Amino acid sequence: MLHVEVIIDKKKKLPEGAASALAVELNKRLQRKFPDVEATVRLAGTGGLSVRGGTDDDKAAIEEILQETWESAEDWFQQ
Repeated sequence: MLHVEVIIDKKKKLPEGAASALAVELNKRLQRKFPDVEATVRLAGTGGLSVRGGTDDDKAAIEEILQETWESAEDWFQQ
């Protein structure tokens, strides 16, 4: 199984529910390419991305999907 953890800097002012909405949308998008993925999103002191159980190519693809998901937030995030 592929484990993805997105860590968002808690100093960023995110709208209420944004982290959980991102987790749902990111899982949806990642599962199209990686059926056995489990992605979590959490707030912490510093931002980052952790990928366990994948190759360097997998991590690059996941980073691209994460970027696309983040940039299209107006399409899937409803306040």
